Amino acid sequence: RTRAILLESPGSLTLEVQDVPAISAAARERGIVTVLDNTWATPLLFPALAAGVDISIQALSKYVGGHSDVMIGSATTTEKYFPRVQRTCWDLGHAVSPDDAWLGSRGLRTLGVRLKQHEANALVVAHWLKQRSEVELVLHPALPDCPGHDIWRRDFNGSSGLFSFELKDGDAAKRAKFIDSLTLFGIGYSWGGYESLVLAVDPVRTASKPPAQNLVRLQIGLEDPEDLIADLESAFAQAAR
Repeated sequence: RTRAILLESPGSLTLEVQDVPAISAAARERGIVTVLDNTWATPLLFPALAAGVDISIQALSKYVGGHSDVMIGSATTTEKYFPRVQRTCWDLGHAVSPDDAWLGSRGLRTLGVRLKQHEANALVVAHWLKQRSEVELVLHPALPDCPGHDIWRRDFNGSSGLFSFELKDGDAAKRAKFIDSLTLFGIGYSWGGYESLVLAVDPVRTASKPPAQNLVRLQIGLEDPEDLIADLESAFAQAAR
């Protein structure tokens, strides 16, 4: 009796990469609609509809907006489902303000350039974290030892700036001290803007494989990655005191 399958690939907390083409094909055989949150990759890095997804949704306030100053989202669909999606939007009263629409269109002009920089900066930081004795695991789909890497390499055109890492020490107080010691990273739940952010991942929300234990999520922005690394290194030192 399943009517729809909602996917997020990679997951925005624990970065699981799903086999979206296989799931979409299996769902289509059974008359089930597939809906994918494609915010992490955007259509530039993962063409969701071409992979078989029926409805692709995005929080355009993130990478498309790029400046954390707009509240806007999108639902992109096939000709088959467009009338239903359009009717639902009308019935629910969804509308975008002219200012938000302008900010979204502005962000689209630089989306490709910004995504490349987010990716480059995040990979520098992720590789550095892999060498740290305080870190148990780095969850970044572009890293060969990350679960789901093979699917990511097959289906995606690149990676973005959001990933997580697991601290070896399971002490939540030390994690809090580490985060509070950061000066360049703001503490925030959103992502996709120019500013780097950090979040302590709530284990209640992450029933995942691998299990999420003492996770820290980073949104790597457009700052110099060496400055971000220096900030992380200082926070590790202060958390160890």
